[in-house]
Amino acid sequence: MAIDYAAARENLVRALRYEVHDERVLTVIARVPREHFLPPDLRSYAYEDRPLPIGHSQTISQPLMVAMMTEALHLRGNERVLEVGTGSGYQAALLAELAASVVTVERVPELAEQACRRLQELGYRNVEVHTARDTLGWPEGAPYDAILVTAGAPRVPRPLLQQLTIGGRLVIPVGERRVQQLLHVAKTPRGTTVRKLGECRFVPLVGRGAWSEVEATAEYFPL
Repeated sequence: MAIDYAAARENLVRALRYEVHDERVLTVIARVPREHFLPPDLRSYAYEDRPLPIGHSQTISQPLMVAMMTEALHLRGNERVLEVGTGSGYQAALLAELAASVVTVERVPELAEQACRRLQELGYRNVEVHTARDTLGWPEGAPYDAILVTAGAPRVPRPLLQQLTIGGRLVIPVGERRVQQLLHVAKTPRGTTVRKLGECRFVPLVGRGAWSEVEATAEYFPL
């Protein structure tokens, strides 16, 4: 029996409305086909509100968490956005619908290639996909009006703050490897202000200014 993905998306958006109130965010979630960003054998679970594996010990995040993080960026359509942790490319697609341009970086080359291909097939021309290096983010494209990080860091990474424009905002999970606090960090002329958005669980952010490869993998079991 064929799955009615459009109806499933509508049901998901209806459930998300209890926690997410930005209509622009809800509209793009209702439009972007999450099933296209999943392995074929997991597509039937695309609109369940839970993370799913995408290979290489990485996941596509829970839709509610994706929606909350996207809403926290307060995008209005003219921003240049950096995403750290492309994964499947789903979050980048949502950002591309809400901002002027998106730069997204992924440390797993195979995932970066797959995400780039998916985004191109779906017609997203305002997204650049790059394979990450040791330095977090993508300094060549800075400054950014907003940065979204889809992996957990032990602290707010200074390299990302340096790539953020004054008045920009960073949404990032910060804490231990297994459990983090989602933070909204605003950069002002006098420094930064930090607001806690709630507990979350993400795979570790690896790179200079975050976890090392050894720290990220030692006794770690991804969701």
